[in-house]
Amino acid sequence: MSSPSPRPQTTAQTMAEKILSQRGDRAVYAGDLAVVEVDQVMVVDSIAQSFIERMERDLGAVPKFPERVSIVIDHVAPASTVSVAQAQKEAREYAAQTGVRLFDVGRGICHQVLMEEGLARPGWIVLGSDSHSTTYGAVAAFGTGMGATDIALAAASGKTWLKVPESVKVTFVGDLRDGVSAKDVALEMIRVLGADGATYQSIEMHAGGRFSRGERMTLANLCVEAGAKVGLVVPGGEILDMYDVPQWVYPDPGAIYVQQVEIDLSALNPRMSAPNEVDNVHDVSELRGLRVDQVFIGTCTNGRIEDLHEAAAVLRGQKVAPGTRLLVIPASSQVMEQAMEDGTLLTLQRAGAVLGTPGCGPCMGRHQGVLAPGEVCVSTSNRNFIGRMGDKDARIYLASPAVAAATAVMGKIALPGDVVGVGA
Repeated sequence: MSSPSPRPQTTAQTMAEKILSQRGDRAVYAGDLAVVEVDQVMVVDSIAQSFIERMERDLGAVPKFPERVSIVIDHVAPASTVSVAQAQKEAREYAAQTGVRLFDVGRGICHQVLMEEGLARPGWIVLGSDSHSTTYGAVAAFGTGMGATDIALAAASGKTWLKVPESVKVTFVGDLRDGVSAKDVALEMIRVLGADGATYQSIEMHAGGRFSRGERMTLANLCVEAGAKVGLVVPGGEILDMYDVPQWVYPDPGAIYVQQVEIDLSALNPRMSAPNEVDNVHDVSELRGLRVDQVFIGTCTNGRIEDLHEAAAVLRGQKVAPGTRLLVIPASSQVMEQAMEDGTLLTLQRAGAVLGTPGCGPCMGRHQGVLAPGEVCVSTSNRNFIGRMGDKDARIYLASPAVAAATAVMGKIALPGDVVGVGA
């Protein structure tokens, strides 16, 4: 048996150490075991049956705090098969019986919905049965994904245990140029760190007052693609206006980091992740001209209102290229309503977009636009693995909403500036 990690020579703590100490019963540091109170447990439809089985058959328990448990039907919404429909029916019945929250078909993607509903807040611990639960770190919540058994134990007891992760400090300097987005920043961060460069670590992002909540969600969301257990954005900017941020959340000067990275935002160009790994990142200009069959704008990474605005700005007065499909799926019903009210959906529809029910859509490759063999897709989602969105021989490129929209108009990988003068 290996000996425990030596106690650091400082009491200064990172954000991850701060939150796990506060929600536990003692000060903890990287390598320690922490037993902590859980503020919210999130269960998605694709794992709901397994969660219910663990609760009822294996644990013989009901949620200790029903108000801290949410079931979200978003991954295959509406249901695509009879078996999926049956699983969703069981989830609805379980929610009605136990009093846990249920967000049904059409409400939207779990991470977006919980954020809109105020179910992730600074200093909270939010566990989700989805790997991109790191998204909650946008508001300085310790958000992390777990499997059905760990999620069920947390729901039954109100607590969980975690090995306190080491922390990687990422500092953003400079300002983004026009046409460069938070998605480009996130892809660059993953390129620098590598697909497994932060395995079971906390990526602590220092952004000052830069970035909106939605942009911070994009940054935190993609941290898991570098292997991170959690992605935490130090509160600043509009987060301070939207939330009561406790002072103890902030990292201490002198906290210990296993790696420190600085990214100059002013040096970034629009970025794109090429098949079949998220860290296979290039300037879009290097891939420009590749013929594309499908463009998908949406998901928990880039399906928010600002993302739809970014796409609409490129698509206004344009038409999707013949032979290319454009799918647009808002991240939530709230986003869809905003896009209805301000005319964004009309712009997208007139351009030739196919609009879908708020939810995950084809991101997992189970419905609403899966890819055929050999097809090429540009997506604003977070993964481009083999078989992720359909056939194993399809190819997926990840990009920002603006680049995705430009690609839809041109029918090939393009930059927004390429669209000028094209189309109706």
